[in-house]
Amino acid sequence: MPADDGIAMTSGIAAFEAKQFTRALRLLSPLAESGEIEAMYRCAIMYQNGLGVTVNPQAALRLMRGAAERNHALAQHGLGFMYMEGDCVEQDGEAAVQWFTRAAEQGLAGSQTTLAMLYEEGALVGKNPELAKHWMKKAGF
Repeated sequence: MPADDGIAMTSGIAAFEAKQFTRALRLLSPLAESGEIEAMYRCAIMYQNGLGVTVNPQAALRLMRGAAERNHALAQHGLGFMYMEGDCVEQDGEAAVQWFTRAAEQGLAGSQTTLAMLYEEGALVGKNPELAKHWMKKAGF
């Protein structure tokens, strides 16, 4: 990453964390479009939730999926959540489980507990007490 991009990334993340979303989007958007994974993830959140920008489900999904496919665990969790809730995409329990599993296998406790809940409830996927127990244990419960 060129030095200028590094400065834009650091400044963009700082703006995002400070909830200065318009500034964050201005700094991170060019980086996201050039394939910077963390910028893609954060821009997806802003587009998904209308933070500093008008809600844009297509951009949110495209950027979240792009980061998730490149193994960004939080983006995988975010994409799983999109499929679980039918937010920015049609609800799809199997796709949700696929993305939550990819994040859970990277150690993301939120995905592990979400998988446990999904398997315990059996609403979007088949009920599976063994898998529910497995993921709860992995999450430290």
